[in-house]
Amino acid sequence: MISSETTPETSTESAPSGRTFPPLYSSAGDASMDRLAFFHILERLKTQKRTGWVDNKREASIADHMYRMAVLAMCAGDTQLDVSKCVMMCIVHDLAEAQVGDISPREGIPKAEKRRLESEAMHNFTHEMLHNSFAAQRIQALWKEYEDGETAEARFVKDLDRFEMASQAFEYERRHDRSLQPFFDSSIPFIRHPEVKNWGEDLLAERQNAKESTAS
Repeated sequence: MISSETTPETSTESAPSGRTFPPLYSSAGDASMDRLAFFHILERLKTQKRTGWVDNKREASIADHMYRMAVLAMCAGDTQLDVSKCVMMCIVHDLAEAQVGDISPREGIPKAEKRRLESEAMHNFTHEMLHNSFAAQRIQALWKEYEDGETAEARFVKDLDRFEMASQAFEYERRHDRSLQPFFDSSIPFIRHPEVKNWGEDLLAERQNAKESTAS
C-alpha cells in the first residue's frame, strides 16, 4: 500500500536536482487491493502538472497531455498504422510520471538515470500492483515500445507528443499574450510523420496569422 512511512526498501529517493520521489508501492498480498492501489495512483496524472508549463506559470496536467494525444491518434489517416495501438500507447507513454513526475532536462538528471527511474516505476506498477497480469504485460509492452522508438506506431506517437506540446504553447500564447517560442523550436522541426508534419505546418500558419491580426 502507499504509505507515508518509509523503510530501507521504500525510502523517499532524491535526485541531484533536489526533486524527491515518493516511496515505491509494496504489495499488500491481496490482488484486489493492489489493483485498487494502481487505480488510485493514476490520480497523480490528473493532479501533477507538466514541468515546462509550471515553469512558465501555466498549468496543464500529465493526463491533459495524454488525453489530447489519444484523440489526435484517432484522427490519423495513415492506414498503415495500428491506430488502436497508437491510442493505447498515447495513454501509457507517460504513465511512469505518476511515480516520478515530469522530469525536465533543466533538472540535470541524466537520461540514463531518468530511464532507470521510469523503468523502476513501471516495474512497480506492473508487478507489485498488477501482479504481472495480462493487462500489466500489455501496459509494459506498450510503454517499452514507445521508449524504444523503433516501430512506426512509436515514432508516430512521439510526433503526436511534439505536436500536442506545440498546440498547447500556441493556446497559451493566445490566452496570455506571451511568446513561448522555445516550445515550438523544440517540437515542430523534429516531426517526421508526413500527416503530423502537415498539422504542424497548419499550426504555424495559424500562429502567424494570429500574430498579424494582433499587430494590425
